[in-house]
Amino acid sequence: MKYDVPEEIERKLRRAHRLEWWSIFWMLTIIAVMYFAMGSSQAMKTAWIEDTLSLLPPILFLVARKFEEKEPTRKYPFGFHRGGSLGFFLAAAALAAMGCILLYDSAHALILQEHPTIGNVTLFGWDIWLGWVMIAALIYSVIPPVILGRMKKPLARATMDKILYTDADMDAADWKTGLAGIVGIIGVGFGFWWADAAAAGLISFDILRDGIRNLRISVAELLDGAPRKLDSAEVHPIVDEIGDTLAHRYPGHRARLRETGRFVRVDLVRHDEDATPPEAIDNWRVVEVTQELGDKDLS
Repeated sequence: MKYDVPEEIERKLRRAHRLEWWSIFWMLTIIAVMYFAMGSSQAMKTAWIEDTLSLLPPILFLVARKFEEKEPTRKYPFGFHRGGSLGFFLAAAALAAMGCILLYDSAHALILQEHPTIGNVTLFGWDIWLGWVMIAALIYSVIPPVILGRMKKPLARATMDKILYTDADMDAADWKTGLAGIVGIIGVGFGFWWADAAAAGLISFDILRDGIRNLRISVAELLDGAPRKLDSAEVHPIVDEIGDTLAHRYPGHRARLRETGRFVRVDLVRHDEDATPPEAIDNWRVVEVTQELGDKDLS
C-alpha cells in the first residue's frame, strides 16, 4: 500500500533507487575483476566473497520497494511493508553466516600453516608479479563502493531505510577490506606466509560483526519491538517523541510503537470505553494510529 509521504522523501527514494542500480552494475564489474585476479590468496578470496555478498542489499532494496507499494490482499490485509523488514533480516543473516564460514576458513589456514604462493603472470608480453595485479584489483574494488556509499548514507537516514543504510555502511567501509587485502598480499611478498590468512580473518570478522549487529536490529523489528535506530539496536528517539505527545493529549494512557519497514504504527492503550478516536500524528513515518482498551501499564 502506498502512503502519502512528503515529496522530498519520495525524491530521495527515487534517487536511492537509481544509485542501487548503479551499485549492482559496478559490483558486477568488481566481482569479475577480483575473480580473475585472486589466484590462491585467501585474503583475495574472502574479499571477492564479500564483494559478491554486497549485491544482496541493493537487490533486496529494489525488491522491497516493489512490495512496499502493493495493495493489501485478503491474505495480507495489512499490506506488504514488512517486505523491507524481511529483506533486511535476510541480508543480515547472510552476512552473519558467511562471516562465520570465512572466519573458520582463515583460522583453519593459520592452524594448518598453509603457505600461499603468489607467482608471476604474463601481461602484454611482460612478466609481472601477480601480487601487483591483486593490489590493483583491490584498489579498483574500493573506489566505486566508497563513493556510492557516501552518496547513499544521507538518503538512508532521511528515508529511514535499514536495507539502504546497511548497503551504504558496507560500501563506505569497503576501504578496510581493500586495505586488509593489500597488507596481506604485501606480507606474503615479504615472506610472511601468515599475513594472507590473517588479512582474510580481519575481513571475515568485519563481515560477521556487521551481520550480527544487523540481525539484532532486524529480529527486533520482526518481533514487533519498538522502532530501532539505523545503526544500532537502541530504541529510536521517535518512541519518546510520540509517547510524550500522546501522554500530553491523553493523560494516564500509554502508546506502543512498532515498525513495519520504514513506517511506524502506533497503538494507544486507553482505559475509558467512551474515549474519542486518537488524532493523527504529524510525522510522515506514522501511517496508522489505533486504540485498544487496557487496564495496566507496560512495565
